[in-house]
Amino acid sequence: MTSSTTSESAAAAPLLDLQALVVAVRRRRRLWCAVALLGLLAGAAVAVLLPPPPTAVTTVLVAHKDDQPNDTGTLIRTDVALLGTTRIASKALRSLKSPEKPEDFMQDYRGTGLTNNLLQISVTGDTDAQAVARAKALADAFVADHVGRMWEAAKAEAKALLDQRDRMREELAQVNKTIGDRSPKSDPKASASIESLFARRAELNSRIAEFDQRAAEARTGTPQLVAGTQIVDAPRAVRHSLPRTAATNAAIGFALGLFLGLALAAVGTVVADRPVLRREIAANLGASVIAELRRTPRRSVGLWQRRRTRAARERLTTTLARAVRGSTDPVSLLELGCAHSTSVIALDVARALAEEGPVVVIDGLPGPQLAKRRAKPGDPTVVSGERAEAVPHQGRRLGVGSVSPGTAWTDLQYLGTQTVLVVRAGHGSAAWLHTVARQLADQHIPVIGVVLIDPDPRDRTDGTLWDGPHTALRGQHERQARQNATSQPRTERLARQNGTTQPRTERPSMPAALVPDNDQEGR
Repeated sequence: MTSSTTSESAAAAPLLDLQALVVAVRRRRRLWCAVALLGLLAGAAVAVLLPPPPTAVTTVLVAHKDDQPNDTGTLIRTDVALLGTTRIASKALRSLKSPEKPEDFMQDYRGTGLTNNLLQISVTGDTDAQAVARAKALADAFVADHVGRMWEAAKAEAKALLDQRDRMREELAQVNKTIGDRSPKSDPKASASIESLFARRAELNSRIAEFDQRAAEARTGTPQLVAGTQIVDAPRAVRHSLPRTAATNAAIGFALGLFLGLALAAVGTVVADRPVLRREIAANLGASVIAELRRTPRRSVGLWQRRRTRAARERLTTTLARAVRGSTDPVSLLELGCAHSTSVIALDVARALAEEGPVVVIDGLPGPQLAKRRAKPGDPTVVSGERAEAVPHQGRRLGVGSVSPGTAWTDLQYLGTQTVLVVRAGHGSAAWLHTVARQLADQHIPVIGVVLIDPDPRDRTDGTLWDGPHTALRGQHERQARQNATSQPRTERLARQNGTTQPRTERPSMPAALVPDNDQEGR
């Protein structure tokens, strides 16, 4: 029943959980806030350390012969392209008497089409005066080139029309000569031919007059184009405001940094696959989340923060103390990514149990967490993990250990035969949580609950596995019988404890095959 349900839930799980992704990205706000702040500072630093060079601008009105009201800007784009040629650059450099190469000069200016007939030229220089001089020379060179092209086009058109007119005149001379050679007393057939010659002469005269008019219009229209092409905005230096530039660059850098930080956080979250929601952690560990607690800081915090977490710590201490009292087997607290918080929780539980009798805390945590700390008056006895075997089993014991990578799994049974996992949200990967669940199952150490450290405050998911091998902490829990521990079935022992003779039906535990094998990560 459990395996089929687990398979169905795994098949129904989405490929990418957007809720978990949003929560994980929000938890990594230090990363993307730091990247956004770095972008803001970088933008402001660029404005201060790399100020824009002196720049001058000028605007040129460009008249075109083929101007149309519905033009899409093709003509002005052609002018912009012509401005960025070595021909214009060479003319401007000659007027400036500058030895600079046209190719290098072309990198210092650019043209922008404001409308179909307005061209803005921006030029940079070493100083404002040089930039203004360059802009004026470049604008004059462009206007001269444009006017020259207009004159050449007009001359070529007029010449073509006049050449056509001259050919018509030669043909007209031939027609007139033919008409003069004919005798007026010829036969009727000859008179018909003379009439056709007269018609041809009239047509030629009309076309010659038309070509003369078109050639005159071509020459007359060019001065209008020449007069229409002019500098309408004299070159002037552009004034740069350092505060405004710094603010603009800082805003752009902040936006780019924020986007990059969010992208890095999202990609890192997907790649790392570190569960942060209660339901994900509970599902991967196969145990229910029984409590949530903020991470305990190593340094003292404000009074308002103490009041904020004091009630939660007291509730957790009461719950864990009740579980230890109601269990005939020793209980351990195993941490994953929160050794300091786990040591604090263990001391709180031990102090609560010390009111009823002596308590020994077995410290199996890596590093100087409990055994090497300075003991305060009233603190319980703390021994290191090496001395765990010397502790008498008649007294009450509370083991504290770790299930982080590198854990000696076979030593966990000396800390306690049933355990409460203290897991920091977002610390362990899903594969490692599966490894922890499998290793504890192999050691026959049942997990009676999970304490989630540093949870997401907006997490509203349910972390109780009603159909899992372990349920929420509610009542007395006994460890599973080991194969070589005793020959007496556990159902009989439970029956005697409950005062009944009916054997109690146990829920089947999760098979180890359902949990992905990841021995490499545990080594």
